[in-house]
Amino acid sequence: MGTNYSPLVREKLSTLKTPFTLGNRGSMPDLPDGAAFLVILYGPDMGRRMQLGEEPFVIGRVEPADLCIPQESVSRKHSRIFRRDGRHHIEDLGSTNGTFVNDVLVKEHPLENGVQIKIGRSILKYMMGNDVEARYHEEIYRLMMTDALTQAHNKRAFSEALPREAARAQRYRRPLSLVLFDIDHFKKINDTYGHVAGDSVLRQLAGLVRPRIREHDIFGRVGGEEFGILLPEVDVEGAKVVAEKVRAAVEAARFLIKEESFSATVSLGCAGLEGTSGGVADKLYERADKALYAAKQGGRNRVVVAE
Repeated sequence: MGTNYSPLVREKLSTLKTPFTLGNRGSMPDLPDGAAFLVILYGPDMGRRMQLGEEPFVIGRVEPADLCIPQESVSRKHSRIFRRDGRHHIEDLGSTNGTFVNDVLVKEHPLENGVQIKIGRSILKYMMGNDVEARYHEEIYRLMMTDALTQAHNKRAFSEALPREAARAQRYRRPLSLVLFDIDHFKKINDTYGHVAGDSVLRQLAGLVRPRIREHDIFGRVGGEEFGILLPEVDVEGAKVVAEKVRAAVEAARFLIKEESFSATVSLGCAGLEGTSGGVADKLYERADKALYAAKQGGRNRVVVAE
């Protein structure tokens, strides 16, 4: 992809706590072909990359870890990455909250290009092979548009899509609907099971939603535990059907945290695009948000359609 970033991505990159320089690589030296590195997708120093070599690479909460993640959910010496038989492996060092590779709890596991590693509340991605510099730039671009925890669109990308889709629907006189929803009593989940569990619930929830929407629907995380689904070519009655499918799927699911499982529910608000005057995107969001609030006030675990 190179470094021809859009203004949105350039602005977002400028906020990253990483020695990344726009326009040139600055203090980010090119990596040799065949190198391997970690990039932080979620957590402190998002976007930072660290090259891996032959020596063991320790991840923990305090120095002298090679990667220090100052979170209570990370153990002092949490895990290490080492080389064996020409490839990298990750080993958990008896941590309290465990080490996960692609959401699977592991004691020791070989690493393949593209896998995600979850340590505490942080998410890392392992990359290796030829042209890793280009891979890194592609990953940074994806990172700017995606919520790394849930793999949904992030708030900024969703906020860009909403007026664009509203304008298209107005221009061609086509329906457009919005569903907003969030997890009921999410604070209680965090207080009871901890923030690591709360993050896991958000990831699992996103996994439940994706199979129930179309590929070209726009699914985003728009707040801490709040999500949105933008439905082009769907009127509000169709949006209600989608929302009910999501509600029922979440209610029937069991959310797994290590060896424990529990249930959760969501409340949802739906609204369809109305009018042809300016500001319809904002009005659509406002009406869906009011419907979500009504679902909360009405007892939760329900779908409410905006009036």
